[in-house]
Amino acid sequence: MKPQRSRRLPREAGILAVWVAIMIVFSSLSGHFFTESDILNLFLNAAVIILLSLGEAFVLLIAEIDLSVGSVLALSGVGMAEAFNAGFSAPGAILVAIALGGVVGLFNGVVVAYTRIPSFIVTFASLGAASSIPLVITQAVPIYISAPSFSFIGQETIGPVPLPLVFVAVVFVVLALVLARTVFGSRVYAVGGNREAARLSGIRIRRVVIWCFLVSGLVAGFAGAIEAGRLSSGYPTAGSTTELFDAIAGAVVGGVSLFGGIGTILGALIGAVIVGTLQQGLDVLNVSTYWQPLVVGVVILVGVAVDSVLRSGGLAGLGDLFRSWAALGRGDQTTTGTGGAPVLATSGKVLDSAVGQPGTAGQEPANVAD
Repeated sequence: MKPQRSRRLPREAGILAVWVAIMIVFSSLSGHFFTESDILNLFLNAAVIILLSLGEAFVLLIAEIDLSVGSVLALSGVGMAEAFNAGFSAPGAILVAIALGGVVGLFNGVVVAYTRIPSFIVTFASLGAASSIPLVITQAVPIYISAPSFSFIGQETIGPVPLPLVFVAVVFVVLALVLARTVFGSRVYAVGGNREAARLSGIRIRRVVIWCFLVSGLVAGFAGAIEAGRLSSGYPTAGSTTELFDAIAGAVVGGVSLFGGIGTILGALIGAVIVGTLQQGLDVLNVSTYWQPLVVGVVILVGVAVDSVLRSGGLAGLGDLFRSWAALGRGDQTTTGTGGAPVLATSGKVLDSAVGQPGTAGQEPANVAD
């Protein structure tokens, strides 16, 4: 007899099911959420968040974080408008926007790679600089440009498909291939999974870190160009609201681990679409903007929890989790459940890794020292 091959669902199956469920709920409440025009508007409105999440995923995969992606929207958009007014062609102005994002990303990568300063601090400083420069240049006044050649990147269509979605698809395919089919992609996962082991195997850690931050900056700059095209202006306060939160949330909801080494570009795409779906659905239902962050946060938390449980053994893993909670107060000894995850813990100790990734229970955090 041939040995039976175990069939496992793709990593993104759980979070994709969550998105479908959200779509069904909003469709039943509003009556027209599944129409073609609504779906196109959903993806169009989420295009910028999707791009930011895709770039952020590269940084998260190496166990770092980039807080500057939201403010790069403003910097690159204003830079694009200023370049256009200075006589640059529309494609040239777009390249200026992308280059500005790349400069911020390169700065972040070099500082993080060659110093002991945490990426949280470095990119927080970049956030402040990238958000202040557009305000200083424009005196907080948007640079409106009525030329169609300026706004084509954000407003034109190819048939029924908005041009921004075409660009999103191209960026998604390129980044997905880089992670899945190149040596660099395997090195990204190696650095995020165990930095010390990657260093001992000969991987140049600093080079990988710099490139990941550079990718994040370039993609954020491109997102800023699309945002400027959609608004027909260089808006100095673009990205100052929830874009940063949405970008990180989209990647994490899609299964990209904050501790590095786990996640895919497809997952980040689905997670960003979930965030966009929640925002549009709540707008359609006329939910107050004061309540929307709360609702989005709760659904994101539930989605991540469901996805984690499915990865750790499905319903059996959920049963293990409940049994471990019940045992905390009894002082039972640690045992193992589905997939080897600990399900009981001694009294007074926190149960770690009960719903963690398969094969990661009990591991030490990745060594982040170069």
